[in-house]
Amino acid sequence: MIIIPAIDLRDGKCVRLAQGDFNRMTVYSDDPVEIALRWQAKGASRLHVVDLDGSRSGAPQNMTVVKDIIAAVDMSVEIGGGIRDLATLERYLSLGAGWVILGTAALRDEMFVREACRLHGRQVILGIDATDGMVAVQGWTEKTTVSAHELAAQYEDYGLAAIVYTDIKRDGMEKGVNIEATEAFARRIKTPVIASGGVSDIHDIEKVLSIEKFGVMGVIVGKSLYTGAVSLEEAVALTARNK
Repeated sequence: MIIIPAIDLRDGKCVRLAQGDFNRMTVYSDDPVEIALRWQAKGASRLHVVDLDGSRSGAPQNMTVVKDIIAAVDMSVEIGGGIRDLATLERYLSLGAGWVILGTAALRDEMFVREACRLHGRQVILGIDATDGMVAVQGWTEKTTVSAHELAAQYEDYGLAAIVYTDIKRDGMEKGVNIEATEAFARRIKTPVIASGGVSDIHDIEKVLSIEKFGVMGVIVGKSLYTGAVSLEEAVALTARNK
């Protein structure tokens, strides 16, 4: 299992939201590239980057910063937020992104996702953000009546690299990963799952490790890294011992 530090971008800055609420935002750095290099130096092998402005507007708003991050680091980068067409997807891949994350598009434009998977399947990740098991889109501002599992099942045979499953109520709250919901989600699909939302301490990493056998390949860690509640070196070492 891999530990994936998160960098969320808004107005070119590194920020964190509480429960996806843009009105509850904390700025952690004006220099996202420095943050990316920091996580790399502490042992990360992969980085999760989200263009929050893009997720709301429907088009990239921080591509220059993303480009700078990819150019600066030696680790793989997965990028999401505002990727709603093939041109944008391929632009990120041309910049050197390892994977692109499709969220809102998965619900709104199945034909685009199908074509993206046909052309770049192993570099496409589905991002499913859920509240009480129901999908939210458009930067988490719009709740739907589609269940997370229903959406995942729709794309089960598309050859996705992974699905990022985020519990919105836990995200940015440091209240613990929703292990039960994540396990239940992973058990019902064949696609590898990346857990996201709520990591509060090293014990949460241990809990996610306990469900790795159900297809959970990684966990995204955000606010707890920035506050110091989780040591990235300790988390990486823990997963290395469990290989």
